Amino acid sequence: MTSASIRHGRPAASRRAGGNAGAAFGCVVRAEWIKFRSVRGWVIGMIVAALLTLLFGVFLAGNASIGCGPTVSGRACLPKVPVGPGGEAVTDSFYFARQPLAGSGSLTVRVTSLATMISTGGHAGPVGQGPRNPLANMQKGLVPWAKAGIIITASTRQGSAYAAIMVTGSHGVRMQDDYVHDTAGLAGVVSPAAPRWLRLTRSGDVISGYDSADGKHWDLVGTATLTGLPGTVQAGPFATSPINNEVQPFFGGAHIQSGPSQATAVMADITRHGHWPTAKWTGDNIGGRGNSPGTGAGYFRQSGGVLTISGSGDIAPLVPGPGSFYPTATIEQPLSAIFIGLIAVVVVAAMFFTTEYRRGLIRTTLAATPSRGQVLAAKAVVAAGAAFLAGLVASVIAVPIGISRARNQGQFVLPVSLLTEVRVLVGTAAMVAVAAILAVAVGAILRRSAAAVTTVIVLIVLPFLLSVAVLPNGAADWVLRLTPAAGFAIEQSIPNYSQVSSLAGPAGGAYPLTPWEGFGVLCLYAVVALALATVLLRRRDA
Repeated sequence: MTSASIRHGRPAASRRAGGNAGAAFGCVVRAEWIKFRSVRGWVIGMIVAALLTLLFGVFLAGNASIGCGPTVSGRACLPKVPVGPGGEAVTDSFYFARQPLAGSGSLTVRVTSLATMISTGGHAGPVGQGPRNPLANMQKGLVPWAKAGIIITASTRQGSAYAAIMVTGSHGVRMQDDYVHDTAGLAGVVSPAAPRWLRLTRSGDVISGYDSADGKHWDLVGTATLTGLPGTVQAGPFATSPINNEVQPFFGGAHIQSGPSQATAVMADITRHGHWPTAKWTGDNIGGRGNSPGTGAGYFRQSGGVLTISGSGDIAPLVPGPGSFYPTATIEQPLSAIFIGLIAVVVVAAMFFTTEYRRGLIRTTLAATPSRGQVLAAKAVVAAGAAFLAGLVASVIAVPIGISRARNQGQFVLPVSLLTEVRVLVGTAAMVAVAAILAVAVGAILRRSAAAVTTVIVLIVLPFLLSVAVLPNGAADWVLRLTPAAGFAIEQSIPNYSQVSSLAGPAGGAYPLTPWEGFGVLCLYAVVALALATVLLRRRDA
């Protein structure tokens, strides 16, 4: 072998063979594409898939009617929702006993109790509107994410940067900051027999939260860096409690009653270090006026060294579902009918392979291309490409139209980043493409159109529909973890926040897996099906 015949450590003949193999596969893909476009029914099927996704999705996205008065409805009822430091929509409503803190310093309290009152009779009117006493007819109850503790915030404007350390109804001590971050501290429920000491310290833009079970031995719960924090901040005790949801399960679903709740906490041993004024605490009902996401009531009173504080609302990211006070929509809502278009895609993709068996053309195809694996791969590439294009066109058109309709009908569309929006649009198209690959593979395995189409629909579409409309959330979670229907998670734009009680489930766009995890489950099924189809295609007679 001469030196001229070797390039980059590989013989020239080997390189030519590799190049010919690549060119040969390209020819196979081109041949399969010509087959696909020459059958008018297959092309029409992909167009129908896009149209079904678009039309039904836009209809469902705009199928709401929000009213805020006897003669006022639609866009005029769009709520004013605060936006957090990261650009996310938030709920920011709590009662605040505050003082200004200039520069660095610390605040320490001992929390001896946290009690909540709940109502399931609908939202109470704000103070001065509706019932004279918004706390009337409420009863004692447990609200898991009721919160009380101490907070340092940039200002009293809703949506301001903050860090807080708190006790909760049933999630122990937590440190939370800027609405989306949550860190667990001491477990257990606070009581006079088991109080919790809480401490916040500020050093420049860095806020540190500590907890203690005895006031002597302290543990760091977490730190938060609030970039751009002003020299003088507002700090002090707070209390709040979110919407309470009473779930009454029954076969095929659940009935949910929602109402406001009120948290009341008792704190003592309040100590401060740093530049604090000598004035007393100033009470401020943040977000508790007007369209309050709670009772709208709040107060604090101090007797000696003991402070009692009561508030309603929440300090958290805004999520869709019954737990949300505002009428909300998400950018993926116009894609809620994607499963309808997916059925059409599955039919076309499965028939793209099975038709050749039914008409006896598979022998001709395999005679022209002896590499059966290449034939299967080429058909998968062509079906996936056509499905991706149909899904992308439908998504790109449906989302802006659906969002506009939702806003015109009075729904607040939860904002997301451009990267998330691109992931939802392109990811939806990719999900449809992978489903098409799965259908091609199942078609190659079963060789019969009806059996292949039914199998893929049972694998993908049926679990999704059962999870949305029939199964309780617990069972639906497992179905959406273990079946190819997990791929629908790629559409989820609002994360599942651990510190927010959301009852949305898949019907509201909440999935148990992250978008890429769910998409990965679908891809895994497609890869396994392709591998099995390749083995069977090579072993069986045409």
